[in-house]
Amino acid sequence: MKQIALVFDFDDTLAHDSTSAFLESIGVDVVRFWKEEVQLLDQSDWDPIPAYQYALIQLSKKRQEGPITQEMLCKFGKKLKFHPGVTRVFENLRSYAASRYSDIGLEFYIISSGVGEIVRNTRIAKEFTEIWASEFHYDETGAIDFPRKVISFTDKTRYLFQISKGIIGERSRNNPFAVNRRVPYKDFRIKMEHMIFVGDGYTDVPCFSLVKRYNGITFAVYDKYRQDRWGKAWNFITDGRVSGLLSADYTADSDLTRSLMMAVDAIATKLLIEEE
Repeated sequence: MKQIALVFDFDDTLAHDSTSAFLESIGVDVVRFWKEEVQLLDQSDWDPIPAYQYALIQLSKKRQEGPITQEMLCKFGKKLKFHPGVTRVFENLRSYAASRYSDIGLEFYIISSGVGEIVRNTRIAKEFTEIWASEFHYDETGAIDFPRKVISFTDKTRYLFQISKGIIGERSRNNPFAVNRRVPYKDFRIKMEHMIFVGDGYTDVPCFSLVKRYNGITFAVYDKYRQDRWGKAWNFITDGRVSGLLSADYTADSDLTRSLMMAVDAIATKLLIEEE
């Protein structure tokens, strides 16, 4: 069976920023954290992703209520809320594809710069073939104490190649250099042109560019209630980064869900033509 890969960012794509939501849940001044803790590191030429991980670790060490632990992150993930329709959209898309194409399936992936422990414990985690996100190492008490995996802007593209080359599941465990193995494009398990990528922000630009360069389909989503972010979202259109720009509404009759269905149709048509 041929496969189409639908690859999603997580924070502000499927849900509001999960790190901010977690911090708010434990009583942290979120605006101050990002502005005074993380932004100061950014101004010292830190990469934004290890900057927020380091700031979280420092916050954890200073908390009077106790450190941030793996258990806390897991528990928060279980109760995280999503954008409208997210909990149903994956089954809706699977059903749509199955009703039209007997030999074409859908695989869903997450590539996120956010906290993996949160993302993997959400209600929707079971929908995904793989979830890649930034990770912490935990000390003997379960507290976060060091970044274990950092997924920044261009790091995200590594996982697109892993999807393409079929380096998923056990094949990808403890084997970070497997993705560098040369595989002819014709032998890719899922070619880039058979991918749909959905993201919202600047950390997604390399993925937007890579998928679009290979004639895949890219969508940027935005929060229609956050007018301060509309300009950033529109830049993805003017820069030619994405195929479409849509509100992050995944309900069954939304423009985004219909666009995803049309994208599935477009790629499925290509796959059927290639088989002739």
